[in-house]
Amino acid sequence: MIVGVPKETYPGERRVALVPSVIPTLAKAGLQVAIEQGAGVSAGYPDALYSEKGAKILPNRAALFATADIITQVLCYGSNDSTGKADLPLMRRDQLLIGFLRPLGSVEIIAEIAHAGVLSFAVELMPRTTRAQSMDALSSMATACGYKAVLVASDVLPRFFPMLTTAAGTITPARVLIVGVGVAGLQAIATARRLGAVVSAYDLRPVAKEQVQSLGARFVELGIEAKDAQDARGYATAQGEDFYARQREAMKKVVAENDVVITTASVPGKKAPVLITADMVRAMAPGSVIIDLAAERGGNCELTRSGETIVENGVTIIGEINLASTVPYHASSLYARNIAAFLQHLVKDGKLNLDMSDDITRETLLTQGGEIVNARVREFFSLPALVAQGSA
Repeated sequence: MIVGVPKETYPGERRVALVPSVIPTLAKAGLQVAIEQGAGVSAGYPDALYSEKGAKILPNRAALFATADIITQVLCYGSNDSTGKADLPLMRRDQLLIGFLRPLGSVEIIAEIAHAGVLSFAVELMPRTTRAQSMDALSSMATACGYKAVLVASDVLPRFFPMLTTAAGTITPARVLIVGVGVAGLQAIATARRLGAVVSAYDLRPVAKEQVQSLGARFVELGIEAKDAQDARGYATAQGEDFYARQREAMKKVVAENDVVITTASVPGKKAPVLITADMVRAMAPGSVIIDLAAERGGNCELTRSGETIVENGVTIIGEINLASTVPYHASSLYARNIAAFLQHLVKDGKLNLDMSDDITRETLLTQGGEIVNARVREFFSLPALVAQGSA
């Protein structure tokens, strides 16, 4: 089987789905790799590196789609609503498509992918289990985002991050607050600590307290309790508006005390909860910075504009939506390892092994045979349950 890697077409996207170092691993599984010419250049992987590892370089996108049995991308149509639709005519029935597909985004787009007849797998749906850990692309990209968010904040903040003792006196360290302690939040804590900031963090899940403290940060306790704070997959669950109102009230003083606030709170398939109000922003000191990693889902800050940077009352609010792409070399490397592990799971001795009793396969499979087949996605969009083959 041939795995094809097209060049990413989303504006500004610099990542690539596979890097040269994983090609020998895929070869052992009976997979050949074909790359669209120049696909890895923006991430720091020229064509020559792929050729050295045995990949075939194809001259254009049409040739790649025509050749490959499996297409693997970072942003497939679904997560790429800007230019992704142009790939639909290039797809053929029963071709595999693997990548970010935003399965809880637009049901119309997912239906279009289904009608193309492709067998698509959404990496966002990867179960949070020990077996699937090496395939968890969401966590890998969250790691990149959490790291880069702190660097962006340190660049914009008109202060030093660490405490400095100089002949001209002592500089006090910056104070950084992380709101939402998932993978991105934990990486942000670690990075801010390495830069010398005084770091505190808040999460509605009590289990996060020990993780925060293990990284040397202070856990903020607001004295309000969330109901069913996380789901079976380990993600934070949406709370009622009454909870968020009390949370915002308790957060006012905490936010005002910090120079940098990085928010990461999101619930899959839902609008991000508003945690930082306009009034809270106006209470922050001029020069403070907010990095809103939930900007793509509407933002945790009331004033966030998705994809934009604005200044409100001297406070810079950054709504960057693709931070992982700004560290494309290592983001691509992490993603490629996730995809390679997933391909090894799906392909045995060069042949597709579609075992629907396996939770990794079953939960990531999005479309098959012209239908949206994923049970979670069908339930989310209130689609009728599919009739099992062979039943009356």
